[in-house]
Amino acid sequence: MEVRKTVKRTAETDFTQGSPLKLILTFYWPLLITSMLQQLYNFTDTWIVGKGLGDNALAAVGNMGSLFFLIVGFSFGLANGFGVLIAHSYGARDYEALRHRLAAVIELGIVLSVLLSVFSVVILPYALKGMRTDPLILGDSLRYGYIVFGGLATGICYNISAAILRSLGDSRTPLHAIIVSSILNVSLNAFFIFVMKTGVEGVAIATVIAQVISAWICIDKLRKMEILHLSKDHFINERSVFTDLLKNGLPMAFMNSITAVGCMVVQYFVNGYGVVYTAAYAACSKYLNLFMNPAATAGSAMSAYTSQNYGAGEYDRIRQGFRVCAGISVVSYVLLGSCMVFFPRFLANILLTGEEQIALACRFLPRCGALLILVDVLFVVRSGVQGMGKPMLPMISGVVEMILRIWVISFFIGRLGFPATAYAEIGAWIGALLINAYAYYKEQKKNLLKEVQYGTLS
Repeated sequence: MEVRKTVKRTAETDFTQGSPLKLILTFYWPLLITSMLQQLYNFTDTWIVGKGLGDNALAAVGNMGSLFFLIVGFSFGLANGFGVLIAHSYGARDYEALRHRLAAVIELGIVLSVLLSVFSVVILPYALKGMRTDPLILGDSLRYGYIVFGGLATGICYNISAAILRSLGDSRTPLHAIIVSSILNVSLNAFFIFVMKTGVEGVAIATVIAQVISAWICIDKLRKMEILHLSKDHFINERSVFTDLLKNGLPMAFMNSITAVGCMVVQYFVNGYGVVYTAAYAACSKYLNLFMNPAATAGSAMSAYTSQNYGAGEYDRIRQGFRVCAGISVVSYVLLGSCMVFFPRFLANILLTGEEQIALACRFLPRCGALLILVDVLFVVRSGVQGMGKPMLPMISGVVEMILRIWVISFFIGRLGFPATAYAEIGAWIGALLINAYAYYKEQKKNLLKEVQYGTLS
């Protein structure tokens, strides 16, 4: 126990002390800029592909979105699950347990990278054909996918290292990493497409190179943090260390992948209506991800904040943090949901060139924009539950999301056409929000009982 007294805390933000509003906002802004830059360079990729190579190439890259989320979302969920337990150790000031968990995360990350890379490359052609990918774009989708999935280890490395930094309250280093990698990514995209005339494979190569740089910056910061200095002994772990990490990480990973399966089924139905539908859906998905981003970032802040305070037993501070993060989500909805409702044609014209594709996008964006508050609040509630180390109900909510997406799109697309894709999203949001709201209420009720029992209720 001596370590708890003598090791100096070196993380950027200690969420267990001070004003929740100030702490969360200080942590949130670098995190938001990081996330927005990621979305921006994804958005720029889409713009460069659409304007430089045409709508069919845009459809080919966009067609990979749900499959990419299936694989990368799994690693992202696993990384966040690992980060929650590291934050619990940090909040409890148990640095020796933190180091053992970090060593186990490194070992699991190596295994994860190899398995997911091999799996994704092998299933790629079968998955694309199973999604009814149009022959016009199948070749481009394969060329793009093989390169991105072949370099998957770089993205996994960044996700894990960034998740660890966030769990320790450092949102600035991931920001620095993304600033550098975004500039590099956009520059390489323009170079490969407009100068080298490489096609969609140039976009994929640029993405992998940018991920290498972002991962290296995060790992370099982790190496310099005193409380994370590891010895050989830290890599000698009992089975329980790996079990605890996987028990928390796998449900979060499966939640993302299950959600991705629902998105892939939607993509299957969309692709069945031809390249025009595929291109319109790709553009709408980019905007939806972009405009959900500030609330999703509030969810990430909620997760880091909740994890540290849960480890420290500061349950009242968790409730205070929830109010702050929920407020951020409401502001995000008012500003960005309005853009989707009132300016759909302007938005569609930025990414698309065909009038039919633009018209379809104008039927999707206002519908999702009007009810964007559902998913904005969902991000915060779900992250709060996961931050308390309770990932099972959020995972179940992922199953509900998948079922609702599949049911809505299969039942309504033949009757309503393209707007059914918007209704599939909205239905999934409603189902997931109801389950996670119940889970959050249930856990907070337990926390209140603990406070009464130990006499800490303020």
